[in-house]
Amino acid sequence: MSLELNDDELLRYSRQILLPQIDIAGQLRLKHSRVLIVGLGGLGSPVALYLAAAGVGELHLADFDTVDLTNLQRQIIHDVSQVGVAKVDSAISRLSALNPQIRLVSHRTALDVDSLAAAVNAVDLVLDCSDNFTTREAVNAACVAAGKPLVSGAAIRLEGQLAVFDPRRAESPCYHCLYGHGSEAELTCSEAGVVGPLVGLVGSLQALEALKLLANFGEPLVGRLLLIDALGSRFRELRVKRDPACSVCGERA
Repeated sequence: MSLELNDDELLRYSRQILLPQIDIAGQLRLKHSRVLIVGLGGLGSPVALYLAAAGVGELHLADFDTVDLTNLQRQIIHDVSQVGVAKVDSAISRLSALNPQIRLVSHRTALDVDSLAAAVNAVDLVLDCSDNFTTREAVNAACVAAGKPLVSGAAIRLEGQLAVFDPRRAESPCYHCLYGHGSEAELTCSEAGVVGPLVGLVGSLQALEALKLLANFGEPLVGRLLLIDALGSRFRELRVKRDPACSVCGERA
């Protein structure tokens, strides 16, 4: 991959290159970055679209599901023509049309412990856009083991959450520090429902946090949990500390 931006890239990304926080140097960092997106549903759709549009050089796409008609209310990377198609293939078709200059790597089957570890080790940053606690715990453990930053988002009903966990920073908690072993009563969108623009909002914020980490600007949400109340249009922030006794990232892990 070229160490410089070509004329097409300079024009394509000119609006964000104009920002002094990004500039040419930040755009080059994005070009040479590799990112894993776990889940290509409501959260993964805006994440993938915005990171591809922003010029992140290599996107690794992981999802074992196929497009269903019920997905189209919120999973904006897919369309009616892709119903029944693997979500990874549907996403690749859309992203290739959006930005043919980036590289796309597919993971069409469920990731087990070994393949997840390999997938995380192959990238610079991971975005958890999954919809279940088991996957989030597995992704978190893999990121802690590999020392890779994790941008985690979630949305259900009319509530959303967003946090960044960065094991490169000694003070950063991990996902397990915050949520422990989760809840047996965990619900999915198919059971509890969700409004489409909310997952779009959370996914867009995940993409923004990823760009900040990759291009090295701004203040990422490390050690902070952003809570979104879509019903009242309110945002609230909680401080989150690292748990020294955490079984994943703590001193005895």
